[in-house]
Amino acid sequence: MLLRTDPFRELDRMFEQFTGTSARPAVMHVDAERDGDTFYVYFDLPGVDPDSIDVTVERNVLQVQAQRQRRSRDGVEAVISERPMGVFNRQLFLADTLDTEKLEAVYDNGVLTLRIPISDRAKPRRIAIGGGTSGRKQIKG
Repeated sequence: MLLRTDPFRELDRMFEQFTGTSARPAVMHVDAERDGDTFYVYFDLPGVDPDSIDVTVERNVLQVQAQRQRRSRDGVEAVISERPMGVFNRQLFLADTLDTEKLEAVYDNGVLTLRIPISDRAKPRRIAIGGGTSGRKQIKG
């Protein structure tokens, strides 16, 4: 039989109040990076059923929701249950320069990866200038 003997048990309990518990899971951890004209956002969701993941965007607010449930089997008694279970939520505010219509999501090895391209309207472009006697000229806008 496994017994937990931990002199820091009270510290663990206080830490759980701030980071989450199985009854109130902690927020999912996120990394984000820009590679050229694309943003990538990575969400750690180990042990989550891909069918429970819901990604929505409304008015440039990205929301990711996922659920992890404990497997229960008849006649099996849990001795230690420390992994957070339940519903996980995370919201990110996206810049107007991102094209959320072309957002792509992939879940692999416990990581949800979102690929969000920069909108064409946010990229630099050349503007033609007309008029004058010297003809047309282009400047970068």
